[in-house]
Amino acid sequence: MKRKPSKSTPRNFWPLQPGLIFLNHGSFGSCPRPVQKFRAEILQRMERQPVQFFVRDLEPMLDKARAAVAKFVGARADDLVFVQNATSGINTVLRSLEFRRGDELLVTDQEYNACRNALNFVAERAGAKVVVAHIPYPISSAQEAVAAVMERVTSRTRLALLDHVTSQTGIVLPLEKIVAKLNRLGVDTLIDGAHAPGMIGLNLKKLGATYYTGNCHKWICAPKSSAFLHVQSDRQKLIHPLAISHGLNSQRTDRSRFQIEFGWAGTLDASAMLSVPEALRVMGAIMPGGWTALMERNRQLALSARKVICDALGIPLPCPDEMIGSLVSFPLPDAKSVVIPNTPLYADALQDKLREQFNIEVPIIPWPAPPKRLLRISAQHYNHERQYNALARALHRLLRF
Repeated sequence: MKRKPSKSTPRNFWPLQPGLIFLNHGSFGSCPRPVQKFRAEILQRMERQPVQFFVRDLEPMLDKARAAVAKFVGARADDLVFVQNATSGINTVLRSLEFRRGDELLVTDQEYNACRNALNFVAERAGAKVVVAHIPYPISSAQEAVAAVMERVTSRTRLALLDHVTSQTGIVLPLEKIVAKLNRLGVDTLIDGAHAPGMIGLNLKKLGATYYTGNCHKWICAPKSSAFLHVQSDRQKLIHPLAISHGLNSQRTDRSRFQIEFGWAGTLDASAMLSVPEALRVMGAIMPGGWTALMERNRQLALSARKVICDALGIPLPCPDEMIGSLVSFPLPDAKSVVIPNTPLYADALQDKLREQFNIEVPIIPWPAPPKRLLRISAQHYNHERQYNALARALHRLLRF
């Protein structure tokens, strides 16, 4: 079954390089041209009359954008603020909270490195202990992930930092079950939902996590530097933006202190955040059936593609279907040599060969540690099955199976 972009989608809808097989939407993705055009108009408006834009227009525009995001993720707009990315959201919460010596901060061994670094930083500064839950990969059931987290909880656990969709392995953690169990034990949860919005359906009110941050510039396809932070109303007085600004001593009483502090953090380019509603509209109209149909189409493509790649690699499926969204990772043979990365992202010769010889952009991730590594594919609207078939053939040649 071949899946191609909808015939109703203009040829130049996606600005990706012609001929490039781009299978790494999960890292950065591509923003559709109609959304880029919308953003450009905002930038022009800002520069035509900057004082009008920043002083009089920006706050109500951000309010409207927040309301659209809140509706999409099943939350109250008053409980949500914009941040630049999920890493900023994680840092915002961790740098706001006070921990003490003896506190335990729970995390899994699949947490995104940047956010794990933030957790290590605040733990070391406070004398708290980082407790790591091991989630196996390949994994045979979602219950394994639940058990792995819960068996590391103690009476000293103050906070659990958990991915919704893990970056390295691409599995969707069963957060509904994990968060519910942690809530009953009085353990706060900080969810790194970098990949979740636009990949899987969200209802943050139902999920009940204490803190949740997610990117809008990944699967929603908004411009880069657009993300949100959701904080339960009874914890908002604890959370302050990374940049303390005018809101801290504002005399306003027309909105919450949470919204006032995050509403102005200095002069910044808010055009990406203001473009999120347009991205939601554009991507929601790309297929009959809207967002539900798009997310399911991408998921089914990912499920189909992983069979192709697993067959090429001669390995079994690494996880059950229920733990798949639009990302899939595959264990690869160990790297022949370990290279010290000169980038915080990827540094593997195989990734370079796939790009240089086959025009395929796909990440090779050193995990859990070199020389162990994973190949991770993404599925977005511009992807189709023949691209994964091309990747399978390239892997067969380069790895000489």
